[in-house]
Parts: sequence; structure tokens; C-alpha cells
Amino acid sequence: MVQTALNSLLDALSSVLALARPLAIIAAGLLLALILIGLLDRERFRAGLSWLGARLPWLGRWALVALAVGAGALALNVTRRAVDARLGAQQSARYANAADPDGGQTTQQAPRASLLKSTTYTRSITLPAEVYARLQVNGGWENLLPYFGNPDGQTVQDFREGFTRRGRNLTYTRDVTLQTEEPVNLDTSTVLADLKFVDPAGGRGTYYNAVFNADYTFTNPQTEAATLRFAFPLPDGSGTLSGFKLTVNGQAYRASDLAGGSVWTGEVAAGQTVKVNVTYRHQGAKGWSYLLGQRRESVKNFDLTINADRPAKFQRYTLFPTSQTRTALGMAQVLRWQLEDVITAQDVAVVFTQGSIRETLGKLGLVGPLAVLFAALLCGAWAVSRCLKLLPLSLAGAVLGLSLGLILGGVLTFYLPVIVAQLLGVVVGLALAVTALGRPYVVPLALAAVIPLVFLSGGHASLLLVLLAGITLVLFLRRGRRVVGGGEEGLRV
Repeated sequence: MVQTALNSLLDALSSVLALARPLAIIAAGLLLALILIGLLDRERFRAGLSWLGARLPWLGRWALVALAVGAGALALNVTRRAVDARLGAQQSARYANAADPDGGQTTQQAPRASLLKSTTYTRSITLPAEVYARLQVNGGWENLLPYFGNPDGQTVQDFREGFTRRGRNLTYTRDVTLQTEEPVNLDTSTVLADLKFVDPAGGRGTYYNAVFNADYTFTNPQTEAATLRFAFPLPDGSGTLSGFKLTVNGQAYRASDLAGGSVWTGEVAAGQTVKVNVTYRHQGAKGWSYLLGQRRESVKNFDLTINADRPAKFQRYTLFPTSQTRTALGMAQVLRWQLEDVITAQDVAVVFTQGSIRETLGKLGLVGPLAVLFAALLCGAWAVSRCLKLLPLSLAGAVLGLSLGLILGGVLTFYLPVIVAQLLGVVVGLALAVTALGRPYVVPLALAAVIPLVFLSGGHASLLLVLLAGITLVLFLRRGRRVVGGGEEGLRV
């Protein structure tokens, strides 16, 4: 990152030097104008020089404040470019020094239960006597069997074929016994998805650790014992599943072939209810979906609960939650879908609002120089409204201290989670600024220092900025009323 920062600094200095020529032309023009004024009106010119000479030290000290603001803005801009370049190189790198999340947007399909039956299909064809006579001449009717083909598939249980002669005709008969599945509706479906989001260090993408737990029940609809099958599809986009368990009537099962998901097949007595529990853990990102079916399905009793600690949105034309419970600013929430005796082809699709880490850090880098400028302006206004003494050198030191803290926050994003790094940077910058300027200026410095932090709130940055502006206005107005109402006494407070 040091090399990247140096390259960014050189680019910034080159941009500044590119302005040297037009600035030199403007300065030469101003100097020529002053010379002309001096030639035309020497008395006023000398008076102006005397006034400027008397105030030049004062102007020079406040020029240091402007120089400190410019230096802080330049350093923050260099840091922003360096952080963005390193993030770009990290995202496109083939190798990494930390593990990436092994899942993406996860989609879990609803399981299906079915009743297994054996059905025999019989097909026959009669060949005329002329065809039989030709077959006898050419070597017999057995040579015709390969042309009828053989049925294939895992559902074929028995297969028989052959020719029989009936009078002068030849009849071909084929008997195929297939295993068929008759859908069985689930009696209840109780699903819980617990999503805990993680902001990894180094500016890597945000992901969540999910715990899935579901209970299903279904009943044998026959009046006699029958073979039933329960198939649980594995989720798509979930990466590695850990702690996967399929428990049927209290007994755990382990599938050897997961091509069709985790499948259980067993004999169920007439009218008996089968209880199934499925649980697993995985990592995912961006969103989570639950597909009720690829076509219109009858849903008896469906209860889905999603616990998440991030704001959520819902894909259009999908099922909207029947109830929602949210905390302040909607960070942690409980989403619930309760459906009874419905027929629907809609699914549940939840997307979590999270910006790109690279985009978020870019916003923080852009607003950093504005925060430094606001710190200088607010401190000046605070000194006027409170009748406080404000030294230019102390203000310049406070501006540089705050800039240094914000720079530290950007650097720490490669070692700590983004929120922790930025908070630590703001605290350090505020401490340095207060040390340089004094405790009476804690309020304006804190108001300016927290400006970049509002962009870490997701979609609430505009609201927080308005609230921050309102708080600032109230603080200044309250003091202004006290000063006006108290007269000379208020000025001494």
C-alpha cells in the first residue's frame, strides 16, 4: 500500500504543479495591476501597503489554517486512491492471505413427499401373415426384437417382451413395470433461517453465517401400508454445508447419493404421520430464497421465520412477509411467513441491502476532506457564538490531527472490519484535535468527525445527515438566544 500511496501522491502533486502555470500568469497579472495603481495613485498605494503590512502576520497565521485544510484534503485523497487501488488488486488477485466466503445468494427448494407405486404397462402389436412369412425366410422373427428398443431409466422394475403366433398372424407383446410417484402434500412445514452477517477485515465482501432448521410432517393417505419417499433438495449457491442432518421419526439418516438431494424411502403404516427434521449450517451473501414449487402447489400449513441483523428488501412479485419485527433503524429484524390452505406459485426471496465495500470506502474517502473543512468552519463559528479565544496555530493543529485520524481509519480497513477501523480512526482523530484545540471545542469537532460515519449506516445516510445538521443548528441557536437575552452577562458566560 505504501508504493500505491506514493504513486497517488505523485499524481496529486503533478496535478497541483499543472496549475502552476495558470497561477503564475494570474499572479503576474495582479502584480502588473498593482504597479499600474502605484504609478497612477502613489498615496493610496502606499496607504494600502501600510495596511497590508500591519495585518500581514495575522493573515499569515490564518493562511496556515487554510494550508492545513489543503494538506489534510490532499492526504485524504491520496489515502482514498491507495485504498481503492489495493482493494481492486485484492479482488482480482488469484491468491489471498485470508479465506473468502464460500457461498453466494442461497436458494433452498421446498422438499417433496411422494407415494411409491408399481404400475405395469402392456403394449402389443400384431403382424400380418405376409410379414411373418418373410421373417421366416430371412432367418426368423427373433431378428426383429432389437428394432423395438429397450426401456431405460431407474424407474423400470420389470421388463418382458416376446412374440406369439396366433393362427397365421404374429403378435408382439411388451410388459413394462414402472415405479411411479404420486405426490403427497406436506401437512406442516416449519422453517427457521438464522442469518448473522459478518464484515471481514481487509475490505472483503460482507457475508452471513446461516443456520437452517426445518420440521416437516406428512401422512400416508392409503388405507394400507405403503412405501413413501421424502426428498430434500440441497440448497443452491450455499457452498459447503456443515452439520447436515436428516432425521426421520427421531432416527438420523445419511444419504450415500446426493444427486437428487437427501432422499429417504421407507414403509409407512396406513394413516401414520412421518416427522422429518433437517438442519445444516452454511455461508451465503446478498440474499436468501425459499422456493415453494415450480408450479401451483397446495400449501396446508407453512411457517417460515428469518432472523437477520441487516435491513432486508423483497424481490418483486414474491410472497411478502405476513409479519415483521424490526429494531431501531431496521438493523435487526424478524421476518415471518404464515400460510394456511393456500394454492400459490410464488416463492420467498429476500435481498439484504448492503453496498459494495469498495464503494463504501470510496464514499468515506470523498467525504473526509469535507469533514476536515467543516471542522475548521464549525470551530470558528463556535468560537464566535461562545466568545472563545481561537488561535490559528491551534486550529491548524486540530485540522491536521483530525485528518490524521481519518487517514488511520482508511489504513486500518486492511487489518480490521470496516466499521471498527473507521470508528477507531474517528476516535483517534477527535482525540488529537481536542488535544490541539482544547476541551471547549469538543462539540464542533465531534460534529465534524462523525460525518463520514453516517455512510456506514447502509441506506440511512441522508436521514442521519439531516439529523446531524439539525443538531448542529439547535446547538448554535440555543447559545445565540442566551447571548442575546443575557446581554453583557451572556457574553461573559
